[in-house]
Amino acid sequence: MPIVRLPDGSERKYDAPVTVYQVAESIGTGLAKAALAGKVDGKLVDTSYLIETNATLQIITEKDTDGLEVLRHSCAHLLAHAVQAIYPTAQVTIGPVIADGFYYDFAFERAFTPEDLEKFEAKMAELAKNNFPVVRSLMSRQEAIKHFKKLGENYKVEIIESIPEGDDLSFYQQDNFIDLCRGPHLPSTGKIKIFKLLKVAGAYWRGDSKNAMLQRVYGTAFFKKEDLQAYLFRIEEAEKRDHRKLGKKFELFHMQEEAPGMIFWHPKGWTVYNLVRDFIRRSIVNKGYQEVNTPQVVDRSLWEKSGHWEMFGKEMFSVQTEDKTYAVKPMNCPCHVQIFNQGLKSYKDLPLRLAEFGSCHRNEPSGALHGLLRLRSFVQDDAHIFCTEDQIQSEVAYFIDLLFKIYQVFGFTQVKIKLSTRPENRVGTDEIWDKAEQALADALDQKKLDYELNPGEGAFYGPKVEFSLQDSLGRVWQCGTVQVDFSMPNRLGAAYIDEHNQKKVPVMVHRAIVGSLERFIGILIEEFAGSFPYWLAPVQVVVMNITTGQEDYVNSLMEKLQISGVRAIADLRNEKIGFKIREHTIQRIPYLLVVGDKEVANHTVSLRTREGQDLGTLEINDLVEKLKSENNVTI
Repeated sequence: MPIVRLPDGSERKYDAPVTVYQVAESIGTGLAKAALAGKVDGKLVDTSYLIETNATLQIITEKDTDGLEVLRHSCAHLLAHAVQAIYPTAQVTIGPVIADGFYYDFAFERAFTPEDLEKFEAKMAELAKNNFPVVRSLMSRQEAIKHFKKLGENYKVEIIESIPEGDDLSFYQQDNFIDLCRGPHLPSTGKIKIFKLLKVAGAYWRGDSKNAMLQRVYGTAFFKKEDLQAYLFRIEEAEKRDHRKLGKKFELFHMQEEAPGMIFWHPKGWTVYNLVRDFIRRSIVNKGYQEVNTPQVVDRSLWEKSGHWEMFGKEMFSVQTEDKTYAVKPMNCPCHVQIFNQGLKSYKDLPLRLAEFGSCHRNEPSGALHGLLRLRSFVQDDAHIFCTEDQIQSEVAYFIDLLFKIYQVFGFTQVKIKLSTRPENRVGTDEIWDKAEQALADALDQKKLDYELNPGEGAFYGPKVEFSLQDSLGRVWQCGTVQVDFSMPNRLGAAYIDEHNQKKVPVMVHRAIVGSLERFIGILIEEFAGSFPYWLAPVQVVVMNITTGQEDYVNSLMEKLQISGVRAIADLRNEKIGFKIREHTIQRIPYLLVVGDKEVANHTVSLRTREGQDLGTLEINDLVEKLKSENNVTI
């Protein structure tokens, strides 16, 4: 006789084991009709799940975030069902839910086309309309292998064979389509109504370039048509803002196959890069950081001592010379410990904040590379704070204040926070991890910040807090991080003398504000769609003449602006002024100055913005002061 406790605190007693659906039905027919899944004692389950003992239960409907995940999971299966209905020889592999949608990978004799996607979508709608029940069943490992071998599903067999022997495996069937899955799923295909297939791309089996290339079909699903339309608008807008396209259009950077995952910065792009770096540099120096620089190539022995070689050796570039192995640094932390270790340190020297715009290299798979957002060569706005245990919380809180101020300057005010705790593969004792995780949680609580727990996703040497920016399209970008590390300083022999004249190991706080500078600039390009704020624009002002009679005046004005620190250019081409204005507006130059005979006679300029706003006529000195004030960006 199970007792089921509901979210409002009420309890319902049943004479026999009861399914999630039956509980919903006992509450009301409306809830039973809306039920998509259940959450029993915190675990997401199907509506057919049988509750046999006392439990807490939440009925999941489309109003719940979990409901959208279940919908998309079921829609991925609907896609696989449709593909095999059209192409019976297509093999299904995996089809997970991802941010904003789902994908499914297929092995097929040829690449899918846009016409194929239209066929798949039409078939999905037909199968959904048939409202097939989705039925969960269990099968032993050996039975499952036999079943899928008979169907010729070699990839599914490989997946099952990789699962350790033990518990029975769960399967979901709708009509004649059956797939291996943990679930949960919607009760029937009829509950899938609003969906869209987005694109097809190649993907290596198991993410390994040595394996066969599969066809990955991406899609999304929503409960409301207007939500899908809003999402498709965001996708279209994001496509327009693709930093790779804008990088080429605005002559910021390029990439080429001779240097995969590495950037060729052009003058305008390098200007933006330096502006971002120099702003962060000024901001941290004013907050007590000391900038350092460490070698690019370091003997393997240091990476073995730090633990990086064991954990990340495959991702590191290495070179042999004179019978020694050297590694190109993938991160800066072990090198910063070497600086700390030079000379005897006292507790009075702590906290010691060492910062570096460190160039790092990581051997990322070629298939994972993505413009500025995923590279093999990048620079981190890295810093390491050496402090006592008593200083951890205050240092983390101090850093959080700095991080939020810098984000605000770039226009980011929506920040999502996650606390990532100890991973399975880690160094250090549980006692050390307990202290480190508690210190980060206390710092977040002290700042009264809401955060999400992210179990098992900490670094191998310590827990971390991740800061993710939400842009104007609602996309989330993980950028900043702060990590508490009790282990690496000890492994690398760091020590200080405490107030009792005893040698102690310092705590090391790793932190970055934007993370990779290249990635952050990619985010900025997309956020501003190339229309950088005035202080970040590679070209801030263009001075244009109407006729040749104003050339000398234009040149003298441009020189005066440049001397005052304004990034100004002149356009003296023999073109109509309307043509010049349109061209420089397209290039997103913030201010356009027009000079005719009247402006020359009065020592003025006509000022307009890239948005087309006419700001009237200004005297030269007033213009210079206005532009200088807009360049003055501080925290």
